[in-house]
Amino acid sequence: MPISSETLSLALQQSQTMPTHLLDQPSSFATAILGYPETKPPYQVQIWPRETSLPFRNQSFCSPVAFLPSCGQIVRALPAKQVPLDLFHSQGEKSMHYSGYLEVTDLGTQTVKYIGVPNPAEDHPYSGWLARLSEAGFLLAEMEDGTGVITVDTDGRVRTWETETISLQRSLSEWRTMAGAADDRPLQVTVQKDGAGGDVSGPKHGRRDPLNTPHIGGNTWAGGTGGRDTAGLGGIGGPYRLDAGHPVHQVGDADKAAVPEHVRQAAKEMAQKALKDRLRDIGMSPHDAQLYDRFSSAIRPQVQALRLILDGLQARGQERQWLRLQTDGELDEGRLVDGLLGEKAVFRRRGDKPPEPGSPPQQPKRVRLVADVSGSMYRFNGLDGRLERCLQSALLLMEAFHGYGDRIVYDICGHSGDSCDIELVSRNRIPSNDKERLDVLNTMYAHSQFCSSGDSTLPALHHAMSALAHESEHWDERLVLLLSDANLARYGVPPEALANALTAEPTVYAAVLFLGSLGDQAQRLKRVLPAGQSYIAMDTKHIPGILQEIFSSAMLAS
Repeated sequence: MPISSETLSLALQQSQTMPTHLLDQPSSFATAILGYPETKPPYQVQIWPRETSLPFRNQSFCSPVAFLPSCGQIVRALPAKQVPLDLFHSQGEKSMHYSGYLEVTDLGTQTVKYIGVPNPAEDHPYSGWLARLSEAGFLLAEMEDGTGVITVDTDGRVRTWETETISLQRSLSEWRTMAGAADDRPLQVTVQKDGAGGDVSGPKHGRRDPLNTPHIGGNTWAGGTGGRDTAGLGGIGGPYRLDAGHPVHQVGDADKAAVPEHVRQAAKEMAQKALKDRLRDIGMSPHDAQLYDRFSSAIRPQVQALRLILDGLQARGQERQWLRLQTDGELDEGRLVDGLLGEKAVFRRRGDKPPEPGSPPQQPKRVRLVADVSGSMYRFNGLDGRLERCLQSALLLMEAFHGYGDRIVYDICGHSGDSCDIELVSRNRIPSNDKERLDVLNTMYAHSQFCSSGDSTLPALHHAMSALAHESEHWDERLVLLLSDANLARYGVPPEALANALTAEPTVYAAVLFLGSLGDQAQRLKRVLPAGQSYIAMDTKHIPGILQEIFSSAMLAS
């Protein structure tokens, strides 16, 4: 087998450019003949010897060696008796489940690895025939792209084995993305155990643990996970969500569906009462400067960036005015002399004139932010911070839009399992100070904690777009920005339905911004949704740039 000069240089740890071929010999992992066959002998031979030579192979056997020239690997099929004894013994009983091993010799990295190939599931009449062809109990061949090998056993089972380092790294990266571990967030492991939640009796807040010890299951403590009756996360029959900062253990959907209706109703009534109490406390509590500063300082650079974008907003709407230098219409008195001299473009007429590039809008742009304040935002906030990003996004718009009433008219509403139109900020009563903006954030947080389970993403989007489309004012543009955590599949909402909803109103431009995702939910949704109308922001620093792109896309669409 020929070997590239790059691989040979890595193997010899010195630069080599002469043509080289590899030989398969039982006494070595690899044998390279430098200069063969292009140059004349004598040839330089480089050997990577074995401590113990492999037995001579009967010529009737199929060649149990695969050469992978693109990555400089030699892969051999070996029976268990021919692998190093220390490897065989270290695997203990596991080695009994392997019919043989793949020996992967990588010249580039100067390593040798052994991979066990599982036994066939059952004995076959072909076993004897295969044993005469390969002592390892399986057949071996190179993959067409040179990134690994293929094995076939007597079950007819075909396995592909990636051995090339670059290919393995790429596959690992893809797997990590699918498993939701591409950005170092904690992984979630789901173990289905029917009946794990226990019997429910009735909703209650539960006892507070002064030590904040993690409590899993049971129905005594507030802030526990995977239990029943009490306020917490991941359980059943409790009145509302309560995050004590511990890893969440989630009961199964079957247990949740088995909760009696009277318990569900009691829990809902208790949650509604708690929400009213919380909203009353928000209105009465003094301004907490430290809490507000924690949110505000985190987005201060993004606020400045967004205000610069607002300063550069261009007008889209056209103005009706006199268009001069026309060849027909009403005679332009200022062009009489030009007409006498034979000029034809001496007329004027009324028409729509596009605004000059960079000119500020004559009418404000209309923006509605539809924030996700559903229970899943609170439930998974400890996993990826999605609720905190939602609050930061709302605060980013409130602070950046402050003082731009001549360019932007906005309002904010929320959507959850309780409603598709929860008023958070009215266009006629915009928060004017830190206290009022903090009240909006507290209200959003409270709704997410105490709302009923469910999803109203599609109704919220339809309602917002319809409301803006039917407003009688003349706006430069009408924009709806939907915030979501991409948790639509759980409630049976197909991506195509969301795609259709985004384009339902021709006079309104809508876009969805995913602030959270379990695994690759958001990526899969984004692939289906219209281009330029779906974005993923796992960090608020990306939101100003996304809004600038949304404004630009809205102008092009119009």
